[in-house]
Amino acid sequence: MARPEKAAAVAELTEKFKAHDNVYLADFTGLNVADTTELRRLLREADVEYRVVKNTLARRAADDAGVDGGIADLFVGPTAVAFGHSDSVAPARVLADFRNKHEKELPVIKGGVLAGHFVGPDDVQRIAKLPNRDQLLGQLAGALSAPMTGFAGAMQAVFRSFANVLTQVQEQKTD
Repeated sequence: MARPEKAAAVAELTEKFKAHDNVYLADFTGLNVADTTELRRLLREADVEYRVVKNTLARRAADDAGVDGGIADLFVGPTAVAFGHSDSVAPARVLADFRNKHEKELPVIKGGVLAGHFVGPDDVQRIAKLPNRDQLLGQLAGALSAPMTGFAGAMQAVFRSFANVLTQVQEQKTD
């Protein structure tokens, strides 16, 4: 690759690192063409950009973007970078689910950066188990509505009891 092409590649990767607060790295060694194609399709469906990068260029781009220093050590051997666009958890979830589905240790998840902080491979596995944004919003809505629903039910019971008392008093007076 000529020097201008390398500079352009570093500039492009630097912009990607700056634009995304969630970046995950994986070693794809050992995946056959069919598995790689399937993984790329799954990542694309999850709105995740997956690119194979040259380590020296990616290391330089990460440094230029000010990404946490721990990630630079992961650019060793064949490396692919997954940039999540809409969901911070999606890249980790797709990579982990792919590994579990195929009962292989491939691709090897090296680690990444989430919200500007370095995360190791074990952290990525834990992140993959988090619910997605819509599920979290649903849980929040449920948690917020539960006390209000309980209060409304209690008030309804009070009014119902009061109405029963009035009915009984009326029945006693008519007897």
